[in-house]
Amino acid sequence: MALARFGRQVKRQHGVCVKMTAVAILGLCFIFVWSMFSSPSNSVTVQRESFDDIAEPVASSTMVSKSKGKDIEKHDANDNKKKVESSLKEKDEKKVNGSLPLPDHEHKSGKKNEKHVSKRKKDKVKSKLSNKVSKENQENQEQEESQGEEAEKENEDEEEVVVDDKEEGLDGESEEKGEMEGDADVDESVDQGTQEMAENENEGKKRKIKGPVFDPKAHYSWKQCSTRSKHNYIPCIDVESGFTRLHGYRHRERTCPKAPPMCLVPLPHDGYDSPVHWPESKLKVLYKNVGHPKLAAYMKNHNWLIKSGEYLMFPQNQSEFKGGVVHYLESIEEMVPDIEWGKNIRVVLDVGCSDSSFVASLLDKDVLTLSLGLKDDLVDLAQVSLERGFATFVSPFARRRLPFPSGVFDAIHCGRCTIPWHAHEGKLLLEINRILRPGGYFILSTKHDSIEEENAMNTLTSSICWNILAHKTDDVSEVGVKIYQKPESNDIYVLRRRRNPPLCKENENPDASWYVPMKTCLHTVPSAIEQHGTEWPEEWPKRLETYPDWLNNKEKAIDDTKHWKDIVDKSYLTGLGINWSTIRNVMDMKAIYGGFAAALLQQKIWVMNVVPVHAPDTLPFIFERGLVGIYHDWCEPFGTYPRSYDLLHADHFFSRLKNRCKHPVSIVVEMDRILRPGGWVVVRDKVEILDPLEAILRSLRWEIRMTYSQNKEGIICAQKTIWRP
Repeated sequence: MALARFGRQVKRQHGVCVKMTAVAILGLCFIFVWSMFSSPSNSVTVQRESFDDIAEPVASSTMVSKSKGKDIEKHDANDNKKKVESSLKEKDEKKVNGSLPLPDHEHKSGKKNEKHVSKRKKDKVKSKLSNKVSKENQENQEQEESQGEEAEKENEDEEEVVVDDKEEGLDGESEEKGEMEGDADVDESVDQGTQEMAENENEGKKRKIKGPVFDPKAHYSWKQCSTRSKHNYIPCIDVESGFTRLHGYRHRERTCPKAPPMCLVPLPHDGYDSPVHWPESKLKVLYKNVGHPKLAAYMKNHNWLIKSGEYLMFPQNQSEFKGGVVHYLESIEEMVPDIEWGKNIRVVLDVGCSDSSFVASLLDKDVLTLSLGLKDDLVDLAQVSLERGFATFVSPFARRRLPFPSGVFDAIHCGRCTIPWHAHEGKLLLEINRILRPGGYFILSTKHDSIEEENAMNTLTSSICWNILAHKTDDVSEVGVKIYQKPESNDIYVLRRRRNPPLCKENENPDASWYVPMKTCLHTVPSAIEQHGTEWPEEWPKRLETYPDWLNNKEKAIDDTKHWKDIVDKSYLTGLGINWSTIRNVMDMKAIYGGFAAALLQQKIWVMNVVPVHAPDTLPFIFERGLVGIYHDWCEPFGTYPRSYDLLHADHFFSRLKNRCKHPVSIVVEMDRILRPGGWVVVRDKVEILDPLEAILRSLRWEIRMTYSQNKEGIICAQKTIWRP
């Protein structure tokens, strides 16, 4: 009856519409019945809304998660996981090779930054992954990711990232730079992570723990470097391949070899003897330790250094400044009485390193001066300065920032200066402004014969609101001296008529300096209490034991000072067999708060405090204490001459590398390069690192003077010999 009635309805006026409705209803009923009886595995694929449950790819500074003893349940799940992570790694490697920069305005751990980057990459590949991961695989991945995050949290406090942005698009060098320097570390971490993941899948159980820093089964044989620079080879400064007179002897910017040098720098052709000890080295050094033809030619036109027998002498009454350097310093203090050498002014940067007698005279006034030897110094006056026992480093000064934080030098000096400060939109002077302390002094002595150059300099200093405190041509030295002062607040910047150069953006970190290009903007003066540089430090020596309000973890800094004072007094000075009267130039390869350097002050020793770029940024506090230091990445050679230091100190240095460098042994080779024959190395670390390190030092024919271990920790004290292969 129902079918007959339905047939009659079809024949009516609206029969066609009824037919269509009936077909639709029957179709929906069929889909419903089919979905009820079909297998869940054959059902319509559910689109993912989130990829948080997929394990992150292994990238630089990111820990590989550990599967705490649980077996992977199914082989199919492993296959899917491998596909997911390999796809993500391909995306990561593309970004790594493109030198993706970290935000230069945040002090975050490398793990956190990598995690955010990986999150963005996962969003990009969402559509490719959504149909490949089963529910069972999702549960495994969620469990492993949560374990990995727990491991990350346990290690987040160990290392942070000093803001050390890689340079982007620097005059066409970025592509070459990616091959030569910065990207090598990141690529290595990715490669190591990939290898560990493969081993994990083959074993089916726990991930393999990363191997030791040094291979305990390795054997080493050494040869001398055959470089054009010979005994004065500085790897990242000197041009050793493709050299032409057009391009010069040295790189315009720091450019390291693709692979770190694994050869030993030879001794000078005429031999090498133990350097003259301090304080006699202020007056004379052995000529054959530093002599070469260009230095001999330089001495003919300059009387502040003369050759007398086997020595290079530095007469006290002679200087680049006529009338003597003592008269020069006294005239500066008369021009600006607030410049109290050794009290108000403690840390000074001397640009150019032309006359180290200036540094020697300031040292007599308790002023610690760090000399910047420029890469164009083919006379190697920076090497002479180091041989005399003065704090010196070598660096290009053209397009990249100097490796210092902002606002740390009390005064900056450029004597008999020929640097074109006004060129290239004033970049060089803006860099000086960045590292000069608010209220600090820029002392410029020069003979400007060009009115145009002097006017350009006046215009530039006015545009950055530097105040000319004094301008005088000394009657004796016949040198014009100008003393500028940097503003102490931001009020004056608002009053500028022409805001050129402009103020830097708020997210522009003034402390970022490792491979960061110089900016043509003006950094504002710190004003917040948590920022360093808001107040002038206490007078020396009180500032050495003063802990400012902006310093985080004051208790740790105080404990660090006490810790190293106890170790130095009770162990280092008496228990290592070192004759400290022969020690002058010292480097702390992993400085934290400068406690080691502070403990050695009474020994008449200066310490270069090196803060690794991957470690917490404590360098501003080291300068605040009246000490000096520098940023550096130890995967690359250091910017100094061979045979520069008497002692190298490495406290838990190798164990904190965390497999960052492809060739950790190259760091030992670099230590051999920068250490003088007869110099010392003191290494405190884990026994698992010290044992193979001792074998490496013996292969270099160093003398192991003392070893000691307790509770898996130990110390090695070794002395370098004059042996060369």
